[in-house]
Amino acid sequence: MLQMRPNCECCDKDLPPDATNARICTFECTFCSDCAGARLGHVCPNCGGDLVQRPRRPSSRLAKYPASTERVLKPQGCGVMA
Repeated sequence: MLQMRPNCECCDKDLPPDATNARICTFECTFCSDCAGARLGHVCPNCGGDLVQRPRRPSSRLAKYPASTERVLKPQGCGVMA
């Protein structure tokens, strides 16, 4: 099950579970659509994988399957492959 991380790793923008502007890679690294497109060219700076639209979790399922509350932020900024 997806963690549904709550923020963009680049700019720390909030990305709630129903956000349509969240992008993820196969490792669930999470970015907003602005950073994914403009800064990263739709490529994850952590693994090099594609950044695609994150599925939304229906609000009816959030009580049983809550989204993550752990915020991940790249202190060195985005665009640098690890």
